[in-house]
Amino acid sequence: MGVVADRRTVGHPGVGRVLVVIPTYNEADNVDRIVSRVREAAPAVDVLVADDNSPDGTGAIADGLAGADPQVHVLHRPGKEGLGAAYLAGFAWARQRGYDAVVEMDADGSHAPEDLPALLDAARDADMVIGSRWTSGARVLNWPLRRLLLSRAGNLYARLALGVPVSDATGGYRVYRAAALDAIDLASVRSQGYAFQVELSRLAHRAGVRMVEVPITFAEREHGDSKMSPLIVAEALWRITTWGLRDRRAAARRPDALARWP
Repeated sequence: MGVVADRRTVGHPGVGRVLVVIPTYNEADNVDRIVSRVREAAPAVDVLVADDNSPDGTGAIADGLAGADPQVHVLHRPGKEGLGAAYLAGFAWARQRGYDAVVEMDADGSHAPEDLPALLDAARDADMVIGSRWTSGARVLNWPLRRLLLSRAGNLYARLALGVPVSDATGGYRVYRAAALDAIDLASVRSQGYAFQVELSRLAHRAGVRMVEVPITFAEREHGDSKMSPLIVAEALWRITTWGLRDRRAAARRPDALARWP
């Protein structure tokens, strides 16, 4: 226990105390696996399962994990409110408890916990780290061609429309240091799904947050059902278009207002 306590105090070298936030909704087949892999890959970090009152018992499984491991915590939310709302709640939970960095990670295993140490290492010299599927050295496994094309096209559109200088603005495997969360206007965020990740990328870029990308291995989920839907894609397309037009109008009125765009 003494070793574990020391690790929790020190956290990740050069970064500090780290909380991995894992949103869940009907992930009973995955939550035990993903938490165990995180704890093995990065023993110094804490884990918060943010469960949206899953009817399949995911929250109860998470409670069992928390009862057996003091570095695992559970945030029970009243119902299904979406990915963005779950992450915002996780960010607030972390900030209230003095964590120095927060990690976004999917529950389905598509984000390999084994890549987490590399992302945290990169956070020593950056305020926001994106685990990228589309930068050099990354791999995407078991995705159908239509998903590959959709993700590639969506990220290209986001980059051209918003001027955010990253290859994977929709990627959901990220590290935010406290300075990044303080700089981003989280109270203004309203979007979900892909759009949530793009919105945070846009706001971070506009706030001057130091962003870097680290290549990851991304794999399609093996258990459970994907939360991707045409509605999520449509929301992202509509919001990116709206933000892009708004930014262009602002730049036309005040050339100094968006010096980082495009």
